[in-house]
Amino acid sequence: MTHRDYLWCALNLVLDGEEELARLCPACRAEAEEERCPVCGARAEDQGENGGFDMERFRAMGGGGG
Repeated sequence: MTHRDYLWCALNLVLDGEEELARLCPACRAEAEEERCPVCGARAEDQGENGGFDMERFRAMGGGGG
C-alpha cells in the first residue's frame, strides 16, 4: 500500500466514527464521547498526576533536565 492508501483508510475510519456518533441521541452521544478506562470502561477522571510516577526515581535517573 502507498502512503496515499493509508491516508485514505485513516480518513474513512474517522468519517465512519463520526457517522456512528451522529446516529446516537444527544445523551448517548455525550456518554460515548466521555473518556473511559480502556480496561473496565469506568469514567476516567482527571487524576492530575500519575499515581504510579516516582519523582525521586525520575530525578535519580537524571530526568527533568536538571
